[in-house]
Amino acid sequence: MREKDSEFTFVDLFAGIGGFHQALSSLGGYCVGASEINKEAIEVYQKNFPNTIIFGDIEKEWKNLPNFDVLAGGFPCQPFSKAGNQQGFNDENSGNLFYTIINILKEHPECKFIILENVKNLSDKNENWDVITKELKKLNFYITEDPLILSPTQFEIPQLRERVYILGIRKDIRDSKKLINGYIHMEELGDFNNLPKIREGCRLNSINKILEENPSEELFLTKKENKILEAWLEFKRLTKFDKPGVPIWLDFFGYNMTDTQFNNEKFNHISKNQKGKQIRTLSLIKDMPEWKQKFIEKNRTFYIKHKVVIDNWIKKYDMTNEPLIYKKFEWNCGDYDIKDYTKTIVQFRQSGIRVKVNNYFPTLVAINNTPIIYDETNKKLRRISPREAANLQSFNKDFILPDNKSAIYKQLGNAVNVEIVKRVFKKLEGFALGNWREL
Repeated sequence: MREKDSEFTFVDLFAGIGGFHQALSSLGGYCVGASEINKEAIEVYQKNFPNTIIFGDIEKEWKNLPNFDVLAGGFPCQPFSKAGNQQGFNDENSGNLFYTIINILKEHPECKFIILENVKNLSDKNENWDVITKELKKLNFYITEDPLILSPTQFEIPQLRERVYILGIRKDIRDSKKLINGYIHMEELGDFNNLPKIREGCRLNSINKILEENPSEELFLTKKENKILEAWLEFKRLTKFDKPGVPIWLDFFGYNMTDTQFNNEKFNHISKNQKGKQIRTLSLIKDMPEWKQKFIEKNRTFYIKHKVVIDNWIKKYDMTNEPLIYKKFEWNCGDYDIKDYTKTIVQFRQSGIRVKVNNYFPTLVAINNTPIIYDETNKKLRRISPREAANLQSFNKDFILPDNKSAIYKQLGNAVNVEIVKRVFKKLEGFALGNWREL
């Protein structure tokens, strides 16, 4: 689409591989420029949107942006993510990028709409949300009064992905009959205010809608991976998995130890140094936080209760010599009567093996722990394909994915869900005067 044919223009900040671009261009928008610093993401973006100008580092290039109607972007989430240090706007590397957005808006009073996306944790702290609302209200925008938390599961897309959407509409283009006192209220969001609960939007087996036919052989699990999953399934049968209360961690069993030896044993413990960086240390149980002590104690209690069968199981599969990732197991299937992996989603994570019911996929993330499903056609477990991961993000079928599969999973994990952005913009546009494109 050329600019003269478009209904509105937009700038795509922190663009990644183009989730916002797909959504807004499909609604008649024309992208006047995108900013991104990751070289691999830029390559994918340019393959799919070859006519878009890439501005690179927005902190250096923000004054060079052309005029636009809509500012869209998923600004860096690391300062707010539970996986990070949660320094928020105090993060020296990424926390101040929000103020770059503010500078852009000051430089571009013609901007009519704002759509920003970030991790849910951004809105968990009042001070973060207060900073955002205070700064945007200074700039003559009506904004969302409360955090708008949405997940694809609420739109029958089988991925649990809670994200906060921050919306803004310039005061002079709003329909005054719809918005009052400087805010977009939840009740004014209409059907958005009556969506299914985030964890109830998808039912068992709803994952089938994103799966593709004829998966590549390389997606199927290795013999080693299948063996370790079968070992843990046997563990579940032997112990009847009678509600251990915590994820199973073999190293916390105290295998071949007396109680005295166990209590005097030093265990791996993750803590933070003075700079907030996570470090791994060896600590006695009594020196660990209370929650960690309970975690270890429950594993020990479970082991003692089933000691005979667990000892035989450990010897049979030589579990003490397995990598740490294979010695942790979490069966997270609730009250569902599930006896094997055919109705589950499995992940090999750094925190261990996690198994959940296959009603929706866990959040795609920037690290590669690709979800594993049971392939009904081939009767085997396999990882989802890059195209299936793209389906979870509602990416267009003709979107060109890179050959580097590890990179695409990461890039999709960083992306915004296209369908949600479409619906959010349509809702935001509905608050404007009918002739807003001409103003």
